[in-house]
Amino acid sequence: MPEFHRLLSAVAQALPWLNAADVPWRWLEGLPDALAARRAAANPDEWVWDGEAMIHRSATLEEGAILKGPVWIGPGCRVAAHAYLRGGVVLCAGVTVGPGCEIKTSIVGPGSRLAHFNFVGDSVLGADVNLEAGSILANHWNERDDKTIRLHVAGKVLLPGLEKLGALLGDGVRVGANAVLSPGTVLEAGAVVPRLGLVEQDRI
Repeated sequence: MPEFHRLLSAVAQALPWLNAADVPWRWLEGLPDALAARRAAANPDEWVWDGEAMIHRSATLEEGAILKGPVWIGPGCRVAAHAYLRGGVVLCAGVTVGPGCEIKTSIVGPGSRLAHFNFVGDSVLGADVNLEAGSILANHWNERDDKTIRLHVAGKVLLPGLEKLGALLGDGVRVGANAVLSPGTVLEAGAVVPRLGLVEQDRI
């Protein structure tokens, strides 16, 4: 949809092997196959392999980081001790993942930064996104009987047909410490969520 093409254009440009015309949750669903194809075509002078993880030689991983593939860690990335990446994760160039962060089935756009003790589930973050300490991008309505994800975009309600989907964040979004983004949150470029804030776009 045009709204998502505009919102996440930096990710599509950084990862030309994604189908830029597709919706972002299809990108997430297709990560295992897409990353397997990238691995098969990779230049070993630029990339190293650790199990199912594909790591650019310019990236830095601290001792204690856990990678459960498929994982793709791009040029210049930094992954701190005790970070946990699982279930299909892509870190575009220059991403920083701080200590104790968990990222599950997500794409993190160029130059974005996760401080520490963040959870990012089933999400796509644009370029230059900053998550302060303890902020959570939730991906599932644990407390509801109706767990259907609803996205509110440009005055429309979209139903992706999923029960797990986190946030879709445009470039330059800032999320304050200990803030929570509820499942299906969509934020435009430059949006700011205050510390201890709750974003719940879908109130039923």
